[in-house]
Amino acid sequence: MAPKSKVELFAAIRRDSRVEGLSVRALAAKYGVHRRVVREALSGAWPAPRKKMAPRGSRLDPFKATIDEILRADLDAPVKQRHTIRRIFDRLVAECEMEGVSYSTVGDYVTKRRREVRVEAGRGPAEVFVPQRHAPGMDAEVDFGDVWIVLRGVSTKCFLFVFRMSYSGKAVHRVFATCGQEAFFEGHVHALRTLGGVPRGKVRYDNLTAAVSRVTFGRTRTETDRWVAFRSHYGLDAFYCLPGREGAHEKGGVEGEVGRFRRNRMVPVPEVDSLDELNAMIDGWDVEDDGRRIGARARTVGEYFAVEAPLLAPLSDDEFATARLFTPRVDRYALVTVRMNRYSVPVRLIGRQVRVLLSASELEIYDGRALVARHPRLIAKGQNSLDLDHYLEALVRKPGALPGASALEQARAAGRFTPVHDAWWKAARAAHGDAAGTRALVEVLLLHRTMAHEHVVAGIASALTAGALTADAVAVEARRAAQADTDAELAAPPVDRTAPQVTSLTAKRLATLPVDSRPLPSVAAYDQLLRHPRTRQGGTS
Repeated sequence: MAPKSKVELFAAIRRDSRVEGLSVRALAAKYGVHRRVVREALSGAWPAPRKKMAPRGSRLDPFKATIDEILRADLDAPVKQRHTIRRIFDRLVAECEMEGVSYSTVGDYVTKRRREVRVEAGRGPAEVFVPQRHAPGMDAEVDFGDVWIVLRGVSTKCFLFVFRMSYSGKAVHRVFATCGQEAFFEGHVHALRTLGGVPRGKVRYDNLTAAVSRVTFGRTRTETDRWVAFRSHYGLDAFYCLPGREGAHEKGGVEGEVGRFRRNRMVPVPEVDSLDELNAMIDGWDVEDDGRRIGARARTVGEYFAVEAPLLAPLSDDEFATARLFTPRVDRYALVTVRMNRYSVPVRLIGRQVRVLLSASELEIYDGRALVARHPRLIAKGQNSLDLDHYLEALVRKPGALPGASALEQARAAGRFTPVHDAWWKAARAAHGDAAGTRALVEVLLLHRTMAHEHVVAGIASALTAGALTADAVAVEARRAAQADTDAELAAPPVDRTAPQVTSLTAKRLATLPVDSRPLPSVAAYDQLLRHPRTRQGGTS
């Protein structure tokens, strides 16, 4: 068998020379090598290192000295008046008659030499990274990263919140539609609940506007009031990194975690119907990541976190209100404007001021203490979220506005206004006229407020089949569909009572009352009234 490497070849040649006494010529013929190689093998067991080829010349070589002079002169020039790569390239072409050298070649050399020239001139040390040691349960890092997902068939930019413990590398991830303060707070709350406690040391941040309103000298920051209150509530001790690239190195753990998670979990691009669905998947991935090892560590992330979990500070029992409060006024379209988007409310609130609680994923609107509307938070700017139910009272008076209503278009797109609705509406207009038929449809839509959507749709389908084009007929058929579902549930096999059950407090109190042993009241006297026929005035019936 032929030797696999040059070291093995030398060993075989030396063995055959020693054992079989073969000559140099015979060894060269046996192994198919030059006699010079045989002599080299016999002189030493280790092959001589291969000679490196002399570096090839470059067309840029005649201009490198000029570039170095320009970079050395820049060390004393004002910061905003130093040479860019484009300016150096243009000067070489104009002043030194440089030809045949590309812009990228000049750029690669300038990028490499700019830092070396600064070090050679004694203006700063080479970039050095000092290894750090983190005690268990003490330090953590937080950051946001951009991610793209396919949300309901549309490519959408979202934001990945990452909270990473420095000792164990345990990281908690959450995707939000925004990187605003609401998402910043909700990400912290989710992470602290998942970890089961609060780090006792520093939590490193960059200068996010959700936390910092102004960057002053050094590491001094002017924090937002809500962030100060949030930190105080959970006992977080913030450490703000330097702005720019230098600050990114100060929290390199979470910077690397954002990229690792994005490459390994967001490729291929996830296709989901909601952010809740995606975050449920992410929770499962976080559990799986507890079994991975970071670098050459002897134990897994989960094993290291088991060491520091008992050392975390306990969580506060009280919840912090993470939602943002707004008090807009309802316009004449029954819309409120929040963060450059508009959301519908019932038309009876037009002209009134309402309270809006804006969270990272949804928006709640209150009239006093009553919740009057709930919408998913819109991602892009300048959009409208319209609920057809909010306009039904107005559409009773203005039925002609329904066919072109934006709320109707959104209801169709969301699947709440089905083809069954359209078919019944078309038949009702043909039977009663456009105005009366549309009013009948509005009365049918009002049934959705008190009955399940699937029961109303089943009632519409039954009434359409029977040719009953009135809201009363739909209501009757919808009640029949609801009753059929109730009967099916009662006929289903009994539920396992060994499982934990929800107990009604009212039923529990009634069970403790003494049994009523009194006889039921008699209605015989009322039955006698039914035996005598009712007589009309002036004769018998």
